[in-house]
Amino acid sequence: MIRISNLSKSYGTKQVLKNVNLSFEKGKVYGIVGKNGAGKTSFFNCLADIETYEGSIESDFTNIKNHIGLLETNPIFLSRITSWEYLKLFCRARNIHEENFESKNIFDLPLNQYAETYSTGMKKKLALMAILLQKNDVFILDEPFNGVDIQSNILITTIIDKLRAAQKTIVISSHIFSTLSNSCDQIFLLNNGSIEKTVDKQDYETLEAELKQDFVENQLDRLEF
Repeated sequence: MIRISNLSKSYGTKQVLKNVNLSFEKGKVYGIVGKNGAGKTSFFNCLADIETYEGSIESDFTNIKNHIGLLETNPIFLSRITSWEYLKLFCRARNIHEENFESKNIFDLPLNQYAETYSTGMKKKLALMAILLQKNDVFILDEPFNGVDIQSNILITTIIDKLRAAQKTIVISSHIFSTLSNSCDQIFLLNNGSIEKTVDKQDYETLEAELKQDFVENQLDRLEF
């Protein structure tokens, strides 16, 4: 169980998260939706304990950072490091002695190639593979489907289902609502730094219609076609 109480975050005078209160359980998948700039990435960084914040995040772990795998929207790689070396570094960070990465190369990536030369989708798949090899208890996936091919989208969806079955806690953001509605047990609407709505499965269609009305149709009304 992860309990988030009155979580707030500011960058200078700009407040990006405002008294967020949420709880996440094992074996559940949670979705976070919202416009660009709503605070999703800042929320994920605070949850992963790589950003300072006000409020509290409590969990069943002594140090939650050692149990979280964070997949960033745009993973950053050191220059002149191969994908094999990248995976090795991530495993060492969790004291996992693994070197036979080819046998676990579910995305068929060229592991002897420099990671920085990968395409956007390949980088995303390599970063996901790294946190999976760490055997984390909590997975934060910021736009995991962004930039990857349709076959990998299907594989990532299946991975999420398997993580749920393994009693992991998964938190996902995505601009593709169908990927969230297919995978998530609950979805939270983040707007202007606050949780505006909590939605269960039976109300996903209503939420999607509301998002379409708010994010798409209302914006298009400002243009003439």
